[in-house]
Amino acid sequence: MIVIGGGLAGLAAGVALADSGWRVRLFEQRPFLGGRATSYVLPDGEHVDNCQHVTFGCCTNLEDFYRRVGCADKIKFFDRLLLLDPQGRIGQFQAGFLPAPFHILGSFASFSPLSLWDKLSIGRAMLDILRYQGKPPDVQEVAGISMLEWLRRRGQTQGAINRFWRVVLVSALSEELERIDARYGVDVFWKTVLSNRTGYRMGVPSIPLAELYDGCKTEIERRGGEVLLRSSVRGLKMENGQLAGVRFDEAREESADAYIFALPHTALAELLPESVKQSDPGLANLDKIKVSPITGVHFWFDRTVMDEPFLTLLDTTTQWIFNKTLLYEEPSSDLDPVAAGLPRRPLSTSSPAPSNAPPQPVGAHQYLQLVISASYDLLQKSRQEIIDLCLAEVRQALPKARQAELLKATVIKEAAATFSPEPGVDRWRPKQETSIPGLFLAGDWTQTGWPATMEGAVRSGYLAAEALLRAHGTPRTFLQLDLAPDGFIQMWLGKQGSEGTR
Repeated sequence: MIVIGGGLAGLAAGVALADSGWRVRLFEQRPFLGGRATSYVLPDGEHVDNCQHVTFGCCTNLEDFYRRVGCADKIKFFDRLLLLDPQGRIGQFQAGFLPAPFHILGSFASFSPLSLWDKLSIGRAMLDILRYQGKPPDVQEVAGISMLEWLRRRGQTQGAINRFWRVVLVSALSEELERIDARYGVDVFWKTVLSNRTGYRMGVPSIPLAELYDGCKTEIERRGGEVLLRSSVRGLKMENGQLAGVRFDEAREESADAYIFALPHTALAELLPESVKQSDPGLANLDKIKVSPITGVHFWFDRTVMDEPFLTLLDTTTQWIFNKTLLYEEPSSDLDPVAAGLPRRPLSTSSPAPSNAPPQPVGAHQYLQLVISASYDLLQKSRQEIIDLCLAEVRQALPKARQAELLKATVIKEAAATFSPEPGVDRWRPKQETSIPGLFLAGDWTQTGWPATMEGAVRSGYLAAEALLRAHGTPRTFLQLDLAPDGFIQMWLGKQGSEGTR
């Protein structure tokens, strides 16, 4: 069988099918694997990720994929998330001793960038999510309502919207609140914050993204398959309404018993003949799925300016700062704002002791990566304008950076980084199995139940593999269950289930 596309979706499908005994030939147009979640080498030898990608404790399928390809130990997980506003006020999120859904209560109560009224309004909305187990009635509307509208219906303060809901959701879903279907926004908080005390834990790769996928190539090839890079698909060969082959450069054709197209929906729409799109309603509406941009900014300083692994900024263009030097070279550690040179503020009494990880050498060069999701405002700005804007914000947030020399910088704009989870988009997302015999789809933009995330991409690959095996009479399950509720949530759901069977 043939897989077209070496991003996470195609790799997940290819590895799953290779494990099922199929001879997989995977074709990728780029000289490296990973698609939009990859890295490459600059002319001076520096490795850069096209955008920082992370995982969370609730991403069960991504965890399974990493395990399958032997790189699960390359993901560092962190229990504590640190946020900083322009006034120097520090907030953190970390599970305390209470069970779910109260495990974050202590750090939330002491979250200084939020006022008391902000916190009370957030609490009311969280209770609504809990009451309906992540599925409030008004998020189930077919046309969909925006997350911003959902928040306004629940009387959220502007501070709560800007400094809590927006901070989490724009980063998680790569879109602004008015363009996010409320069902996705609510689901993020149900799965990561409320239903399980480990769902919020953030995992960050400790190696360049492209290196995570070395095991994919190995897994496919050791089972008799092939991974062919620099192989761009130029067209499809259709015979009697069926897909008979795929055309590549130099008039080369390849054929197989089945095909999985794991391409961005925009690329697939351009590749498919009009007759094919019109024969399947799911393929006819690909142009209705919009895209959202992400911008990555990379800074190299002449000295250490940041000691914690990552930091979220509030009320700035820059959303996240990742300390790539520390993530690549040092063991994971808890976040220590004092060591970072941030203003000294009292943290919650449940905070662990400061990290004992060895400091980086004085004068060591340091590489930071900044991430701006839904970066529409930056698309028309020049590289230098973006660098100047972000550098000013970094120096405001990190006092040590004010005296440091910026050795070099680069900007990577991904204008179509993800599909936009706008209200009602599920109407246009196709299933993995099409009406064309032998043609299957994979991609986070297909029907996965998740938005545009690495977890969604892997889910789509597993679902495509399952659909293909069903069609050939050898069904098998790859999709992992969601992270199970625990604590009081588990007890509550269990009680509801027992009452329902009486």
